[in-house]
Amino acid sequence: MAQKPSIPKGTRDFSPAEVAKRNYIIETIRHQFEVFGFQPIETPSFENLETLMGKYGDEGDRLIFKILNSGDYLNKVEPEVYAQKDSAGLTPQISEKALRYDLTVPFARYVVMHQHEIDLPFKRYQIQPVWRADRPQKGRFREFYQCDADVVGPGSLLQEVELLQLYDSVFSDLGLNGVCIKLNHRKILSGIAEVIGAGDKLIPFTVALDKLDKIGQEGVMREMSAAGIGQAAIEKAMPLFSMAKDKQNSLDVLSEFLKDSIVGKQGIEDLKFIAETIRTLELNSTSLEIDVSLARGLNYYTGAIFEVSAPEGVNMGSIGGGGRYDDLTGIFGLKDLSGVGISFGLDRIYLVLEELGLFPETVEESVQVLFVNFGEKEALAALPLIRKMRGEGIKTDLYPADAKLQKQFKYANNRNIPYVVLLGKDELEQKVIVVKDMANGSQNTYAWKDLQQFISTL
Repeated sequence: MAQKPSIPKGTRDFSPAEVAKRNYIIETIRHQFEVFGFQPIETPSFENLETLMGKYGDEGDRLIFKILNSGDYLNKVEPEVYAQKDSAGLTPQISEKALRYDLTVPFARYVVMHQHEIDLPFKRYQIQPVWRADRPQKGRFREFYQCDADVVGPGSLLQEVELLQLYDSVFSDLGLNGVCIKLNHRKILSGIAEVIGAGDKLIPFTVALDKLDKIGQEGVMREMSAAGIGQAAIEKAMPLFSMAKDKQNSLDVLSEFLKDSIVGKQGIEDLKFIAETIRTLELNSTSLEIDVSLARGLNYYTGAIFEVSAPEGVNMGSIGGGGRYDDLTGIFGLKDLSGVGISFGLDRIYLVLEELGLFPETVEESVQVLFVNFGEKEALAALPLIRKMRGEGIKTDLYPADAKLQKQFKYANNRNIPYVVLLGKDELEQKVIVVKDMANGSQNTYAWKDLQQFISTL
């Protein structure tokens, strides 16, 4: 007996209905990307390993899917390296490429390679899959799509304001109200680490702080201590925990906390500008919240950082995020080129819309009109009518065989096709069609020459 096939954990098959819903989200995002003036690019699914490694921190690097070299990849491994059984030392000798972990680092590589072909500021969007060797769970997959928008060139904070408006426009179009955009600044986090005397432990400090909502105050303190942050420094950081709860007054409290930190005060001024500008413009479906515990772990963020939370009551992680990176292209030799970008989590947005019942009823409608097949003569007569309807943009189909009428109607019901057209022997003689509305059972008759009357009702 043949073994039952399976797919790797963290990956999925998508049914026609699921693909239709995903496409609805993608097209909504794509539309707003283009309304805001972003241009599309695409990059390869895999990059050179050296392009990706070292850009995401130790935790991110471990989640990169490496691709084994073709052929006898062990043949060129030095015996002493193989004998040590050290994966870190062995990997560069057996793998030269890797699946992309995100779209931002490949974008930075793209900008450097095509710097003489693009005009600055360069506003790009990219909608493609990425891969991470993560532990699969609800809303977290090993293969998933990212929908990114980035601007490189200007250092103006107006770009952050525009990206927050872009988030709001997309979620408004999707009917997703109550979304919260959390905002923080890496300079604020650097200032906090400096003030408490843990400036040399910035990364482990921010990684631990970012888990506040998951493991609580005690858990964060334990992680900081395990990372080598002293007890005195942890005690100085205690006000952060209350700040994380009292988000209304965060900037005022932070201003006092960071009064002696130049870099910290720069971060506060940036956030004040962004928050005050957004307040004058107003958002439709989203709210903006300063969250001092937000500390996205990717090493390349240098300025404002964003994280988007689903509406309250929906058990879901972040559905988007991003931030400012002042020198991301510097890792590839192009210095002093500022950039800022955001990402939409397609798969998590899908789950949120599904849970809240926000997909339009027509989104799964792959066929609007089905012509019943009564036999070869009638089917051939239907083809010119079907061609005309398709020419008008109506999704129309002909049942491929003259099966029993009950079977064809059952097919239409299963496919949620709203209209069924009857063109049998009598209709052929009279040159008419009978259109049945599957929702209410009503029927209307149209002459072939008056087909446009039916089309106008769709």
